[in-house]
Parts: sequence; structure tokens; C-alpha cells
Amino acid sequence: FGYFFSALNRGNPPLSPQTAGSEDLVKWAYNVALTRHQIVLAAVEKKISPLVDMFNHGTYPNVEITYDGEGNCLANAMNDIAAGSLLTVSLGDPSNPSPMFAKYGFLDDDSPGIFAKAVNHQEEMKDLGYGFKDVLFGTASGEIAPQVWDLFLYKLLKDNNDGNTANFLMAVKNNDEATKQQLAQQYFPYTLEALKEHVDGTLRLVDQLIMKANSYDRHTHPRVPVIVAHNELVKETFEKVQAQLYAMG
Repeated sequence: FGYFFSALNRGNPPLSPQTAGSEDLVKWAYNVALTRHQIVLAAVEKKISPLVDMFNHGTYPNVEITYDGEGNCLANAMNDIAAGSLLTVSLGDPSNPSPMFAKYGFLDDDSPGIFAKAVNHQEEMKDLGYGFKDVLFGTASGEIAPQVWDLFLYKLLKDNNDGNTANFLMAVKNNDEATKQQLAQQYFPYTLEALKEHVDGTLRLVDQLIMKANSYDRHTHPRVPVIVAHNELVKETFEKVQAQLYAMG
């Protein structure tokens, strides 16, 4: 926003000093553009289309937005839609609601899973070819995706310069399940401990964030309830994962 505000005050595009200098007004315009656009060409072209920009997000959307060669916006049903049903589009990956919460300010509580918050493992995720939508904890039962086990084992091997690091990486890339399972069983106690430490630490952090959010005056910070709801979703999911991990040993 800071760069956007500075650019407007340099006269591009031409606006009155009263408009360009009003931080509240510019912030409103910035957020409208940020949250209501559709991407036509990634990092090149974005458009705001009347009416289409009013579609709500759905975990299981029924409308797809496209643009033809002349720049016309097309809203196409992805399947049969019953009369009176809400028309929804996808505003982001439903398996990772945190970015949508940060950008749009709402909580998608229908998400079947959430990112395992392995923010310190992003280099290893890239090595393995995994994205945020792969490294998941299930919100309903605390199910741990196989990719989570892969990620924590690989980081463990890599951090300790273990001789099996390259073997495990190759097994993941080649879908060699036999080798993966062999190494997973061999290092299971260590991977389990690493996951326990991660989940325990995340829960401590989330408790601190909830406490901090609840300390704010909700009259001056009206988004506090949504922030707390998001953190509660993370907490509840991680507690389910924690119970599973400690049941394993």
C-alpha cells in the first residue's frame, strides 16, 4: 500500500491533491482493487468486472470466470446449478485458508484441511516438489497428509547430512513407494519426534496469538473476532493432530 500511495501522490494517474492525499480514501480504493479483481494474465493483466466482482467464495465453486480474446468477461456454470442456489467462485486454495483470510478478511471454515504451518521447511518443500496444498492437516479428524511425513523426514535427513538424503529425495520424485516406506520405517521415531515438536510449538504460538488478539478493543479493532476464529480453527486442528501423534508413541 505504501508504494501505491506514493505513486498516486507523484501524479500518476492525475488525481486532485485532496483525493490522492486522503490515505483513508486511497486505502479504500486499494482494497477494492486488491480484493475484487480477476487475473487475466498472471503478473501482467488484472481486471475488475461489474457484477462478477460480487461473487462470493465457495470451497466447492460452481462458476468459472474467463475472458475471451476481446476482453469480454464470461461467467460459466461448472455444473448444473439448482434454481435459487448461491453462485460462487474460487478466491483461493480452500486447503489453505490463511492467505484468503489475510487478503479478503473472511474465514473459510469449510476448508477440508489447512497448511501444516511448516514455514521453516519451504526450501525442502521446493526440493520435493510439494506446495502448500499438499502439506496438510485435516480439519475434521486431524489427518496427517503423507506429504507431511515426507517433508519432515526429508528435512531431518538433510539437516543431519544423512547418507540417505539423496535416496529419499529420489524415491519421492520417482514415486518409489517401497524405498520411501523402508526409510520412513527406519527413521520413524525421529520423524515422529520432529512432528511433535513442530505441533507443540505451533500450539504454544497460537495460544499467544489468541491471547494477544483478545486483548484488543473490539470497537477499534472490529476484525478481532475473525482473527480469533481463524486462530481457533488452527488450534483445534493442531490439537487433533497432536492427539494422533502422541497416540503413536
